Parts: sequence; C-alpha cells; structure tokens
Amino acid sequence: MLDDLTWPMYALGIAGGFLAGVINTLAGNGSAITLSLLIFFGLPADVANGTNRIGVLAQTGMASAVFYKKGQIDFKQNQWIIWPCFLGAILGVWVANQISPGDLEWIIGALMILLLVVIVINPKKWIVNPEKVVVKKSKWFIPGFFLLGFYGGFIQMGMGIFFLALMVLGANYDLIRSNILKSLIVFLYTIFVLGYFICIGKINWLLGGLLAIGQVMGGWVGARFAVEYPRAEVWIHRLLILVIIAAVIRLFGIHQFILLN
Repeated sequence: MLDDLTWPMYALGIAGGFLAGVINTLAGNGSAITLSLLIFFGLPADVANGTNRIGVLAQTGMASAVFYKKGQIDFKQNQWIIWPCFLGAILGVWVANQISPGDLEWIIGALMILLLVVIVINPKKWIVNPEKVVVKKSKWFIPGFFLLGFYGGFIQMGMGIFFLALMVLGANYDLIRSNILKSLIVFLYTIFVLGYFICIGKINWLLGGLLAIGQVMGGWVGARFAVEYPRAEVWIHRLLILVIIAAVIRLFGIHQFILLN
C-alpha cells in the first residue's frame, strides 16, 4: 500500500493526525489512532512505532509553544516530575527495540478498565478549581514518573492517560496543569526517542510527515481550547472517558480476533 497511496489516503492521514493531536493534547492515547493508521498504510509495527514519534514531537512542540506563550509553563517548579520521566523514556526506547510490545496489551487494557472505573466513580476529583488545588509531593512519585517515562519511550500509546491519572489522583494536580506538563514532558523526551529511531533506521518520513501535519494543527487547537475555554476540564474529563473506552475495546477486540482465528 505504501507504493500506491491515493489522495483520499493522504486526506485520511492528515485527518487522523488532526484528531490524534486534539485527543493527545486534551487527554491522551491519540497514538492509538496514528499507530493504527501507520500499520494500515503498510508499515511494520516497529517502524510504525518509530514513525509515530514524528507527529508526537510536532504536536507536543506546538502545544508546548502555545502553553509557553500563554505563560502556563513552569519548568523549574516541575523538575521533580520532568527528569524521572525523561530518564525513564531513555530506557524505554531501548527496550522497545529488544522485545515486542504485544505481550503488554492485556495488562494495558486491564489498567485502563481500572482507570475508567476510578474516573467515572469519582468525577469531582478530576474536575476541580485550579486555584483550590494543593499539590502533593512524595518520594514514591519519583519511581512512578520514571515508569511513565519508560512506557512513553517504549510505545507512547496510552501514556497520557496514565500520566494524567498519577498527576490528578496522586500528586493532586488539576487536569489543565496536568495536560500542560504532559505536553512539555512528552516533547522533551520525544526529541531523544525520535533521534534514537532515526539512528537505527526505523522511520518512514513520508507517512510520519503526513500525520505530523494534522497533529500540529490538532495540538494547536487542543492547547488553545485547554487554556481559553472556561470549563475545559469538564470536556477533557468526558473526552478522557471516551478515549479509555475506545482503547479498551480496541485492545481486547484485537485479542479476541486473534483467539478466534
């Protein structure tokens, strides 16, 4: 299919990238869309994993630029979160090229079901006034953020959901600030991760660039919505629920298809 891409396929790539950019900026797991598209277009899973990082870098870079322009980024205050994630991503991308991520899908699906239950049962924990939030810090969060970075370096898909859960339910951040910090962290470690995939030759620049066009636009729209819309956290919460449900259906649907065939 790579040799006979048509204009509708180009349009599909840009549209899928745009949707993924919005979802990634406001919630997470947009990579479920882009990875699926890349594999649909004919890329092997390992090359799709590397190619996907082009759009991730472009989209999070755009979102971070918007957040920075709006005065929403405080690198110094959040170093205790940023560095563990970055170091974990370095290890994660190396492991990604040693084993297949397929064996982790059952675990990921189970965790997402657990997250869905928590989000639905306790919505007030997610939808709070940022001015009333008291941030919690604990030495136990450091390994958690390291593991989040590891997972992000490994495959990226779903990392945003897990990051938001730890930030909101653990560190007591609000959804808006959590999303801002998520975009910055993913942007920083993806610079290294993409460089690694480039060095080992697992990048398709045509398809990666195609999705990146849509993801940049989606990242811009999502970032402006997050900081300018008065009740953005309510819609982010709802989007988060929909994204998790879609991810669970996708993950377990794939395994059921494999078992039945």
